Amino acid sequence: MFPTLFRIGPVDVHSYGTLLMLGFVAAILLARREARRVGLPADLPLDLGVWVLVAGVVFARGLFVVLNWGDYAARPVEALYVWRQGGLSFHGGLLGGVLAGVLFARRRKVSFWPVADMAAPGIALGYAIARLGCLLNGCCYGVPTDLPWGIRFPLFPDSQITTSPSHPTQIYAAVGSLAILGLLLSVRGRLAVRGQLFLLYLMLYSIVRSGVEVLRRGVSAQPIVLGSVLTQAQVASAIIFVAALLGFIWLGRAGRNRGKDRENEAAR
Repeated sequence: MFPTLFRIGPVDVHSYGTLLMLGFVAAILLARREARRVGLPADLPLDLGVWVLVAGVVFARGLFVVLNWGDYAARPVEALYVWRQGGLSFHGGLLGGVLAGVLFARRRKVSFWPVADMAAPGIALGYAIARLGCLLNGCCYGVPTDLPWGIRFPLFPDSQITTSPSHPTQIYAAVGSLAILGLLLSVRGRLAVRGQLFLLYLMLYSIVRSGVEVLRRGVSAQPIVLGSVLTQAQVASAIIFVAALLGFIWLGRAGRNRGKDRENEAAR
């Protein structure tokens, strides 16, 4: 693994933080292109990005620390070392990002749903890049495998002791997210109601994440319910999927009703 990409004097440039920032920049660049499509100002994604970056990292790190509190109870200051150790919960970051997006949309006096649709493809792209950071960092790997692409990961940071060949679930997650990106880009023009693209992303992500969890190790892969069948991340993904599906249906019906109202007005 390559947790440190290179050094600049006494400063280590860490793989995880670097790929995370590259993913964030890529997401903003894609969102700028999407902004024109949904009729939003081209400068809006950069302004939104600042809000999402701060809230997303805070919530993502906060949830990760809560789930791993046993590792931080004796040294709570290490909870701040996100750039060095990695350790972010995407579900926490997603929650923080959505809250930031809602507040930002209100501040800019624009509808939240077009903003969410604008951001959805970028989220998928940024997530894929960030998962490659997990691969270089040697975290978030999977269970042992006999498949030829199994990778040995360090048991602990900077440890010379490695796992047996294990599933590179970081790569699986990255490939799955790129597949989601392709699907979003292919159907975005077919969804007439604003907000449905973002909700579709949430549903697709939940499916991919639940599948990857079957092979993943780590705190999010610890079975917690239904006879130790579902993991923490799968439970969170199931909740998100159901909420997004209901929202998708509700937006579709609301859009059809508005269309009927306009037709009735035109007929008068």
